[in-house]
Amino acid sequence: MTAPPETRVGHVHLKVADLDRAIGFYAGVLGFELTQRYGAQAAFLAAGGYHHHIGLNTWESLGAAPPPPGHTGLYHTAFLFPDRASLGAVLQRVIEAGIPIDGAADHGVSEAIYLRDPDQNGVELYRDRPQGEWPRTADGKLAMVNARLDLNALLAEAR
Repeated sequence: MTAPPETRVGHVHLKVADLDRAIGFYAGVLGFELTQRYGAQAAFLAAGGYHHHIGLNTWESLGAAPPPPGHTGLYHTAFLFPDRASLGAVLQRVIEAGIPIDGAADHGVSEAIYLRDPDQNGVELYRDRPQGEWPRTADGKLAMVNARLDLNALLAEAR
């Protein structure tokens, strides 16, 4: 049995230590809109008028430390931007906010930037290339790569 091809990841819900700090990152830096807040314990953010792409809560994590390295949990959440200019614009906001970038890569199918949110959750900001441009082997299988991504070119595209 397989999932229907129209199936998508609808949202991610994160446990955070400080709700306002998390909202500052996801709304203030990444640009998601705060759609609803449940008092001091939870908030929902989205893009494009959707009810929520991101849920944040402190129900079990108020003031908590991130999990230590070497434990299971979320590796990263990936946010798909519609084009290179949008990806470059969010990269510019990340840099201006002084948020360290963990890495960046051209995967052939996509261009991606990796960083961490204030609770040390991994975050991927990326844009997909059209499927017709995806690298493939001679027999048609997907052949993703891990090449250098030129961040300066990406920033220039945002201007």
